[in-house]
Amino acid sequence: MKIKICVAGATGKMGSTLIKEAINEGFEIVGAISSPKNSNIGKTLREIGLCNLDIKLLSSENLEEAVKNADVYVSFTTPEAEMSNIPIVANLNKKIVVGTTGFTDEQFKEIKERIANKVPAIFSPNFSIGVNILYKIISNIALFPKGYDASIIEIHHTGKKDAPSGTAKKICKIISDIRGYDKIVYGREGYNPRKDGEIEISSLRIGGIPGIHDIIIAGQYEMIKIEHTAFSRNVFAQGALYAVKWIYNQSKPGIYTMEDVLKY
Repeated sequence: MKIKICVAGATGKMGSTLIKEAINEGFEIVGAISSPKNSNIGKTLREIGLCNLDIKLLSSENLEEAVKNADVYVSFTTPEAEMSNIPIVANLNKKIVVGTTGFTDEQFKEIKERIANKVPAIFSPNFSIGVNILYKIISNIALFPKGYDASIIEIHHTGKKDAPSGTAKKICKIISDIRGYDKIVYGREGYNPRKDGEIEISSLRIGGIPGIHDIIIAGQYEMIKIEHTAFSRNVFAQGALYAVKWIYNQSKPGIYTMEDVLKY
Protein backbone atom coordinates (compact mmCIF):
# COMPACT_ATOMS: atom_id res chain seq x y z
CA MET A 1 0.00 0.00 0.00
CA LYS A 2 1.35 3.43 -0.93
CA ILE A 3 1.81 5.95 1.86
CA LYS A 4 -0.30 9.03 1.16
CA ILE A 5 1.29 12.39 1.94
CA CYS A 6 0.28 16.03 1.96
CA VAL A 7 3.17 18.45 1.40
CA ALA A 8 3.17 21.95 2.89
CA GLY A 9 5.40 24.46 1.13
CA ALA A 10 4.87 22.42 -2.03
CA THR A 11 6.29 24.98 -4.47
CA GLY A 12 9.30 25.95 -2.36
CA LYS A 13 12.81 24.63 -2.95
CA MET A 14 12.46 21.76 -0.48
CA GLY A 15 8.76 21.07 -0.99
CA SER A 16 9.08 20.68 -4.74
CA THR A 17 12.17 18.50 -4.35
CA LEU A 18 10.32 16.34 -1.83
CA ILE A 19 7.35 15.86 -4.16
CA LYS A 20 9.55 14.74 -7.05
CA GLU A 21 11.54 12.39 -4.82
CA ALA A 22 8.35 10.99 -3.27
CA ILE A 23 6.91 10.16 -6.68
CA ASN A 24 10.15 8.41 -7.64
CA GLU A 25 10.03 6.37 -4.43
CA GLY A 26 6.42 5.27 -4.85
CA PHE A 27 4.61 7.56 -2.38
CA GLU A 28 1.20 8.97 -3.30
CA ILE A 29 0.81 12.75 -3.23
CA VAL A 30 -2.76 13.53 -2.14
CA GLY A 31 -2.40 17.14 -1.05
CA ALA A 32 -0.22 20.18 -1.69
CA ILE A 33 -0.47 23.54 0.04
CA SER A 34 1.24 26.91 -0.07
CA SER A 35 0.85 30.45 1.22
CA PRO A 36 -2.43 32.21 0.34
CA LYS A 37 -0.27 34.77 -1.48
CA ASN A 38 1.07 32.20 -3.95
CA SER A 39 -0.07 33.12 -7.48
CA ASN A 40 -0.36 29.41 -8.41
CA ILE A 41 -3.11 28.65 -5.89
CA GLY A 42 -5.89 26.71 -7.65
CA LYS A 43 -3.65 25.38 -10.41
CA THR A 44 -2.67 21.71 -10.61
CA LEU A 45 0.87 20.54 -9.98
CA ARG A 46 0.93 19.59 -13.67
CA GLU A 47 -0.06 23.11 -14.73
CA ILE A 48 2.61 24.60 -12.49
CA GLY A 49 5.19 22.31 -14.10
CA LEU A 50 6.15 20.65 -10.83
CA CYS A 51 5.15 17.08 -11.76
CA ASN A 52 2.60 15.14 -13.82
CA LEU A 53 -0.17 15.12 -11.22
CA ASP A 54 -3.55 16.79 -11.35
CA ILE A 55 -3.54 17.54 -7.61
CA LYS A 56 -4.50 21.19 -7.05
CA LEU A 57 -2.25 23.49 -5.09
CA LEU A 58 -4.40 24.74 -2.21
CA SER A 59 -4.00 27.68 0.11
CA SER A 60 -3.09 26.97 3.74
CA GLU A 61 -6.54 28.45 4.47
CA ASN A 62 -7.90 25.19 2.98
CA LEU A 63 -5.54 22.96 4.94
CA GLU A 64 -8.24 20.57 6.14
CA GLU A 65 -9.29 19.81 2.56
CA ALA A 66 -5.68 19.31 1.45
CA VAL A 67 -4.77 16.92 4.25
CA LYS A 68 -8.03 14.96 4.59
CA ASN A 69 -6.88 11.93 2.56
CA ALA A 70 -3.27 11.92 3.78
CA ASP A 71 -1.58 9.47 6.11
CA VAL A 72 1.28 11.88 6.85
CA TYR A 73 1.62 15.67 6.68
CA VAL A 74 5.12 16.81 5.64
CA SER A 75 6.16 20.42 6.19
CA PHE A 76 8.92 22.61 4.79
CA THR A 77 7.47 26.08 5.33
CA THR A 78 7.93 28.78 7.99
CA PRO A 79 7.51 28.71 11.78
CA GLU A 80 4.69 31.26 11.52
CA ALA A 81 2.74 29.05 9.11
CA GLU A 82 3.29 25.89 11.13
CA MET A 83 2.21 27.43 14.44
CA SER A 84 -1.23 27.50 12.81
CA ASN A 85 -1.02 24.44 10.54
CA ILE A 86 0.36 21.75 12.84
CA PRO A 87 -2.34 21.89 15.56
CA ILE A 88 -5.03 21.65 12.85
CA VAL A 89 -3.32 18.60 11.32
CA ALA A 90 -2.98 16.97 14.75
CA ASN A 91 -6.67 17.53 15.48
CA LEU A 92 -7.40 15.65 12.24
CA ASN A 93 -5.34 12.73 13.60
CA LYS A 94 -2.73 12.90 10.83
CA LYS A 95 0.86 11.90 11.49
CA ILE A 96 3.43 14.66 11.07
CA VAL A 97 6.98 15.13 9.74
CA VAL A 98 8.38 18.64 10.09
CA GLY A 99 11.52 19.93 8.36
CA THR A 100 10.62 23.58 8.91
CA THR A 101 13.40 25.38 10.79
CA GLY A 102 13.70 28.66 12.67
CA PHE A 103 11.27 27.96 15.53
CA THR A 104 12.06 29.93 18.69
CA ASP A 105 12.30 27.94 21.92
CA GLU A 106 8.93 29.38 22.95
CA GLN A 107 7.28 28.41 19.66
CA PHE A 108 8.65 24.88 19.78
CA LYS A 109 7.51 24.46 23.39
CA GLU A 110 4.01 25.61 22.47
CA ILE A 111 3.81 23.29 19.46
CA LYS A 112 4.95 20.29 21.53
CA GLU A 113 2.39 21.02 24.23
CA ARG A 114 -0.41 21.25 21.68
CA ILE A 115 0.28 18.01 19.78
CA ALA A 116 2.43 15.69 21.93
CA ASN A 117 -0.54 13.69 23.25
CA LYS A 118 -2.43 13.55 19.96
CA VAL A 119 -0.32 12.08 17.15
CA PRO A 120 3.19 10.77 16.41
CA ALA A 121 5.31 13.62 15.01
CA ILE A 122 8.94 13.97 13.94
CA PHE A 123 10.76 17.30 14.09
CA SER A 124 14.24 17.58 12.61
CA PRO A 125 16.34 20.57 11.53
CA ASN A 126 18.08 18.30 9.03
CA PHE A 127 16.83 15.01 7.58
CA SER A 128 20.14 14.02 5.97
CA ILE A 129 21.10 10.56 7.21
CA GLY A 130 24.77 11.62 7.19
CA VAL A 131 24.15 14.69 9.34
CA ASN A 132 22.19 12.65 11.87
CA ILE A 133 25.05 10.15 12.11
CA LEU A 134 27.36 13.17 12.48
CA TYR A 135 25.48 14.17 15.64
CA LYS A 136 26.43 10.81 17.13
CA ILE A 137 30.07 11.10 16.02
CA ILE A 138 30.58 14.51 17.62
CA SER A 139 29.39 13.24 20.98
CA ASN A 140 32.90 11.81 21.19
CA ILE A 141 34.17 15.33 21.81
CA ALA A 142 33.89 14.34 25.47
CA LEU A 143 37.15 12.40 24.98
CA PHE A 144 39.19 15.56 24.35
CA PRO A 145 40.95 16.94 27.46
CA LYS A 146 40.72 20.53 28.61
CA GLY A 147 42.54 22.88 26.26
CA TYR A 148 40.80 21.74 23.09
CA ASP A 149 38.29 24.20 21.61
CA ALA A 150 35.44 23.67 19.16
CA SER A 151 34.01 25.98 16.50
CA ILE A 152 31.30 25.56 13.86
CA ILE A 153 31.08 26.93 10.33
CA GLU A 154 27.91 26.53 8.27
CA ILE A 155 27.47 27.55 4.62
CA HIS A 156 24.20 27.72 2.70
CA HIS A 157 22.63 29.29 -0.38
CA THR A 158 21.87 33.00 -0.47
CA GLY A 159 18.12 32.39 -0.17
CA LYS A 160 18.26 30.69 3.25
CA LYS A 161 16.39 32.91 5.69
CA ASP A 162 17.49 31.70 9.13
CA ALA A 163 21.01 31.89 10.53
CA PRO A 164 22.63 29.99 12.05
CA SER A 165 21.07 26.96 10.45
CA GLY A 166 18.99 24.64 12.60
CA THR A 167 21.65 21.99 12.08
CA ALA A 168 24.41 24.28 13.34
CA LYS A 169 22.30 25.11 16.40
CA LYS A 170 21.83 21.42 17.17
CA ILE A 171 25.56 20.70 16.72
CA CYS A 172 26.29 23.64 19.01
CA LYS A 173 23.93 22.33 21.70
CA ILE A 174 25.45 18.83 21.58
CA ILE A 175 28.98 20.21 21.96
CA SER A 176 28.05 22.85 24.55
CA ASP A 177 26.22 20.34 26.76
CA ILE A 178 29.29 18.09 26.74
CA ARG A 179 32.04 20.73 27.01
CA GLY A 180 30.23 23.20 29.26
CA TYR A 181 30.19 26.15 26.85
CA ASP A 182 27.78 28.80 28.08
CA LYS A 183 28.16 31.55 25.46
CA ILE A 184 27.81 31.51 21.68
CA VAL A 185 29.82 33.99 19.58
CA TYR A 186 28.42 34.56 16.09
CA GLY A 187 31.60 35.62 14.30
CA ARG A 188 34.20 38.11 15.57
CA GLU A 189 35.15 41.69 14.87
CA GLY A 190 37.78 44.05 16.24
CA TYR A 191 39.84 43.26 19.33
CA ASN A 192 37.94 40.21 20.52
CA PRO A 193 40.02 37.20 21.60
CA ARG A 194 38.32 33.95 22.48
CA LYS A 195 37.41 33.57 26.14
CA ASP A 196 36.80 30.50 28.28
CA GLY A 197 33.28 29.16 27.95
CA GLU A 198 32.76 30.44 24.41
CA ILE A 199 31.85 28.45 21.32
CA GLU A 200 31.83 30.07 17.87
CA ILE A 201 29.36 29.70 15.00
CA SER A 202 30.03 31.40 11.68
CA SER A 203 27.31 31.52 9.01
CA LEU A 204 28.02 32.14 5.32
CA ARG A 205 25.45 32.58 2.54
CA ILE A 206 26.93 31.97 -0.89
CA GLY A 207 25.43 31.09 -4.28
CA GLY A 208 23.34 27.91 -4.46
CA ILE A 209 25.12 25.73 -1.86
CA PRO A 210 22.57 23.25 -0.37
CA GLY A 211 24.50 22.93 2.88
CA ILE A 212 27.97 22.51 4.36
CA HIS A 213 28.66 22.06 8.08
CA ASP A 214 32.19 22.03 9.50
CA ILE A 215 33.10 21.22 13.08
CA ILE A 216 36.67 22.22 13.96
CA ILE A 217 38.26 20.91 17.15
CA ALA A 218 41.74 22.18 17.92
CA GLY A 219 44.34 22.06 20.65
CA GLN A 220 47.67 23.90 20.71
CA TYR A 221 49.39 21.56 18.24
CA GLU A 222 46.71 19.68 16.30
CA MET A 223 43.31 20.05 14.70
CA ILE A 224 40.49 17.77 13.63
CA LYS A 225 37.96 18.97 11.06
CA ILE A 226 34.73 17.05 10.51
CA GLU A 227 32.72 18.12 7.48
CA HIS A 228 29.36 17.19 6.05
CA THR A 229 28.55 18.38 2.53
CA ALA A 230 25.17 18.02 0.88
CA PHE A 231 25.48 17.69 -2.90
CA SER A 232 21.77 18.26 -3.51
CA ARG A 233 18.52 19.03 -1.68
CA ASN A 234 17.47 15.52 -2.65
CA VAL A 235 19.44 14.20 0.32
CA PHE A 236 17.10 16.08 2.69
CA ALA A 237 14.02 14.91 0.79
CA GLN A 238 15.29 11.33 0.84
CA GLY A 239 15.83 11.47 4.61
CA ALA A 240 12.44 13.08 5.20
CA LEU A 241 10.75 10.28 3.28
CA TYR A 242 12.70 7.73 5.32
CA ALA A 243 11.20 9.45 8.37
CA VAL A 244 7.73 9.34 6.79
CA LYS A 245 8.00 5.56 6.39
CA TRP A 246 9.00 5.24 10.03
CA ILE A 247 6.30 7.51 11.48
CA TYR A 248 3.65 5.80 9.34
CA ASN A 249 4.21 2.65 11.41
CA GLN A 250 4.08 4.40 14.79
CA SER A 251 0.88 4.45 16.84
CA LYS A 252 2.05 6.05 20.10
CA PRO A 253 1.58 9.84 20.16
CA GLY A 254 4.68 11.87 20.93
CA ILE A 255 7.47 14.06 19.60
CA TYR A 256 10.19 12.00 17.92
CA THR A 257 13.56 12.80 16.34
CA MET A 258 15.78 11.24 13.70
CA GLU A 259 17.65 9.60 16.56
CA ASP A 260 14.50 7.54 17.16
CA VAL A 261 14.19 6.80 13.44
CA LEU A 262 17.79 5.64 13.08
CA LYS A 263 17.80 3.90 16.49
CA TYR A 264 21.35 4.88 17.45
